[in-house]
Amino acid sequence: MPGSAPSARLRAVGALVAFAGGVVLAVQGRLNGELGHVFRDGFLAALVSFGGGLLLLVVGVGASAAGRAGLTRLRAAVRRGDLRWWQCVGGACGAFFVSAQGLTIASLGVAAFTVSVVAAQVVSSLLVDRAGVGPAGAQPFTVPRVAGAALAVVAVGVAVSDGFGRPGALWPALLPAAAGVGLGWQQAVNGLVREAARSTGVATLVNFATGTIVLLAVCAVDVAVRGLPSAAPSSPWFYAGGALGIVTIGTAVVAVRWSGVLLVGLGQVAGQLVGAPAVDLIAPAGGARVGVVTVVGTVLTLLAVVVAALPDRRRG
Repeated sequence: MPGSAPSARLRAVGALVAFAGGVVLAVQGRLNGELGHVFRDGFLAALVSFGGGLLLLVVGVGASAAGRAGLTRLRAAVRRGDLRWWQCVGGACGAFFVSAQGLTIASLGVAAFTVSVVAAQVVSSLLVDRAGVGPAGAQPFTVPRVAGAALAVVAVGVAVSDGFGRPGALWPALLPAAAGVGLGWQQAVNGLVREAARSTGVATLVNFATGTIVLLAVCAVDVAVRGLPSAAPSSPWFYAGGALGIVTIGTAVVAVRWSGVLLVGLGQVAGQLVGAPAVDLIAPAGGARVGVVTVVGTVLTLLAVVVAALPDRRRG
């Protein structure tokens, strides 16, 4: 029930579920990156991913009696005012994040982009948890939670430090920072949609629908300026990003009920840092390698999740 304090065991389970979603997110990022490389357009690749996931969810939720009942409950909750309409547009933050990737990574670099997003996300998650926006209820600032969040930012900085070799103006980092703030809020409101609908599938469907609408608008401008891509990959694996995205969003929607927004965010980041090198080892991309700093940063991020999950002894 929203507002009830989750047990330590549930918090741990939620962090593990979020970690698994982060691993899947790393695989999805690789596929979407390859798709964007073929298209030579990251926005269109993101739209294909979101749109494919939306299509699967529309079919799956629409064909399920539980899914249709969840949509009915969600519609009733919005009409009663138990859930505001703006709490149903969390997917727009995901679309904004993808757009920020396409707009800033070329000038900012992957490393600075990642640290900017993670730093803003953990701060946002702390504030969102403190305000009680998510279904886990209000969670105060405690020494373990703040320390774990700070350690996560440092750890991600270490993990991606190989990419800081190119100096330049850092003002574009404001855009991924805004995207990171949105990610914390997205996880919270998606959890509220899940509570209102009592259906993870419905919450994931709403997320993909709002994200797809935003990306349609972005891609309309993008195509008008740049035109359509001249090539598209023939392998079906390149189009699996939407299915993997369903897993990522679905695990976050489930986990945020138990762990709160901060632990879900940290768990996903840790899963990405573990999953990305694993993907590079199994299917190496051009120039990809797993360095010592990546391993050290990943271990520190896992430690940050453990620290943030610790109870604050002083609260007794």
